[in-house]
Amino acid sequence: MSKSILHDYKKFDCYLCRMFGDYSIKGGMQEHHIFGGPNRGLSEKYGLKVKLCFKHHGQRGPDDVHRPDLNGYSDLLKQKGQRAFEEKYSHELFMEVFGKNYL
Repeated sequence: MSKSILHDYKKFDCYLCRMFGDYSIKGGMQEHHIFGGPNRGLSEKYGLKVKLCFKHHGQRGPDDVHRPDLNGYSDLLKQKGQRAFEEKYSHELFMEVFGKNYL
Protein backbone atom coordinates (compact mmCIF):
# COMPACT_ATOMS: atom_id res chain seq x y z
CA MET A 1 0.00 0.00 0.00
CA SER A 2 1.30 3.44 -0.83
CA LYS A 3 1.15 6.42 1.49
CA SER A 4 -2.12 7.85 2.79
CA ILE A 5 -2.55 11.45 3.91
CA LEU A 6 -5.25 10.34 6.39
CA HIS A 7 -3.96 7.13 7.89
CA ASP A 8 -0.65 6.03 9.36
CA TYR A 9 -0.14 2.75 7.51
CA LYS A 10 2.50 1.72 10.05
CA LYS A 11 -0.34 1.08 12.47
CA PHE A 12 -2.10 -2.16 11.70
CA ASP A 13 -5.61 -1.14 12.55
CA CYS A 14 -8.78 -0.20 10.75
CA TYR A 15 -9.31 3.52 10.18
CA LEU A 16 -13.01 3.35 11.06
CA CYS A 17 -12.53 1.06 14.07
CA ARG A 18 -9.86 3.42 15.40
CA MET A 19 -12.10 6.43 14.77
CA PHE A 20 -14.91 4.78 16.75
CA GLY A 21 -12.52 3.78 19.56
CA ASP A 22 -12.57 0.03 18.82
CA TYR A 23 -9.06 -1.38 18.67
CA SER A 24 -10.11 -5.03 18.92
CA ILE A 25 -10.37 -5.85 15.21
CA LYS A 26 -6.94 -6.56 13.76
CA GLY A 27 -5.61 -8.28 10.67
CA GLY A 28 -7.03 -8.74 7.20
CA MET A 29 -6.85 -5.08 6.30
CA GLN A 30 -7.88 -3.95 2.85
CA GLU A 31 -7.13 -0.67 1.12
CA HIS A 32 -10.15 1.56 0.46
CA HIS A 33 -9.91 4.44 -2.02
CA ILE A 34 -12.11 7.18 -0.59
CA PHE A 35 -13.04 8.54 -3.99
CA GLY A 36 -13.58 5.40 -6.06
CA GLY A 37 -14.91 4.66 -9.50
CA PRO A 38 -13.50 7.10 -12.05
CA ASN A 39 -11.69 8.96 -9.23
CA ARG A 40 -9.85 5.90 -7.91
CA GLY A 41 -6.62 6.95 -9.63
CA LEU A 42 -6.92 10.43 -8.14
CA SER A 43 -7.41 8.92 -4.68
CA GLU A 44 -4.22 6.94 -5.26
CA LYS A 45 -2.31 9.96 -6.57
CA TYR A 46 -3.26 12.21 -3.64
CA GLY A 47 -3.16 9.57 -0.88
CA LEU A 48 -6.90 9.61 -0.26
CA LYS A 49 -7.22 6.07 1.00
CA VAL A 50 -7.39 4.20 4.27
CA LYS A 51 -7.01 0.67 5.60
CA LEU A 52 -10.26 -0.99 6.64
CA CYS A 53 -10.96 -4.31 8.33
CA PHE A 54 -13.25 -6.93 6.81
CA LYS A 55 -16.14 -5.68 8.96
CA HIS A 56 -15.92 -2.27 7.27
CA HIS A 57 -14.79 -3.34 3.80
CA GLY A 58 -15.87 -6.12 1.50
CA GLN A 59 -18.37 -8.07 3.57
CA ARG A 60 -21.49 -6.25 2.33
CA GLY A 61 -22.85 -6.24 5.88
CA PRO A 62 -24.45 -3.28 7.65
CA ASP A 63 -21.06 -1.80 8.59
CA ASP A 64 -19.48 -2.09 5.12
CA VAL A 65 -18.34 1.28 3.73
CA HIS A 66 -19.84 0.25 0.39
CA ARG A 67 -23.35 0.17 1.89
CA PRO A 68 -24.27 3.88 2.06
CA ASP A 69 -27.91 2.80 2.22
CA LEU A 70 -27.22 1.38 5.71
CA ASN A 71 -24.61 3.75 7.14
CA GLY A 72 -22.94 7.07 6.40
CA TYR A 73 -19.36 5.79 6.39
CA SER A 74 -18.68 6.58 2.75
CA ASP A 75 -19.83 10.18 3.17
CA LEU A 76 -17.87 10.47 6.42
CA LEU A 77 -14.68 9.31 4.71
CA LYS A 78 -15.24 11.68 1.80
CA GLN A 79 -15.56 14.58 4.26
CA LYS A 80 -12.41 13.54 6.11
CA GLY A 81 -10.62 13.05 2.79
CA GLN A 82 -11.58 16.51 1.59
CA ARG A 83 -10.44 18.11 4.85
CA ALA A 84 -7.09 16.31 4.71
CA PHE A 85 -6.63 17.23 1.04
CA GLU A 86 -7.44 20.90 1.71
CA GLU A 87 -5.03 21.03 4.67
CA LYS A 88 -2.25 19.73 2.43
CA TYR A 89 -3.20 21.53 -0.79
CA SER A 90 -6.21 23.87 -1.06
CA HIS A 91 -9.97 23.97 -1.42
CA GLU A 92 -9.60 25.37 -4.93
CA LEU A 93 -7.47 22.44 -6.04
CA PHE A 94 -9.88 19.95 -4.45
CA MET A 95 -12.77 21.47 -6.42
CA GLU A 96 -10.70 21.48 -9.60
CA VAL A 97 -9.69 17.82 -9.18
CA PHE A 98 -12.88 16.28 -7.73
CA GLY A 99 -15.51 18.82 -8.80
CA LYS A 100 -17.74 18.40 -5.75
CA ASN A 101 -17.76 19.78 -2.23
CA TYR A 102 -18.42 17.07 0.39
CA LEU A 103 -18.33 19.39 3.41
